[in-house]
Amino acid sequence: MTYNRSMPRLTVDGYGTFVVPADKRLVLALEQDARVDILHACGGNARCTTCRVEFIDGEPSRMTAAEKERLAARELSGVRLSCQILCDHDMAVRAISRLEGSGRPDSGKTPEEIITPPAQWV
Repeated sequence: MTYNRSMPRLTVDGYGTFVVPADKRLVLALEQDARVDILHACGGNARCTTCRVEFIDGEPSRMTAAEKERLAARELSGVRLSCQILCDHDMAVRAISRLEGSGRPDSGKTPEEIITPPAQWV
């Protein structure tokens, strides 16, 4: 397989490796490119924490203020919010918050293409 080096590779545990457009939101890459039934009940707005992933490799060193606040408020550690992460480098994740088995009727409203709320990096 050949790929453009400027396009990051996303490896999803149990699904494979996918080349995704640079700076695509991770939640959208999981859903659209890897075909993972990732939850995003709040529509990708860093409110519900249903889009949680665990990083196997390539965890970003920075996060949005919204992600940091929400993880702290829910006292969550060892996970990240895929709605607040851009695919700007190769990464490997485990999708831990999926529609299957959740009892929810759907994954949630499709998130916007840009990070919402507007990203303030910390």
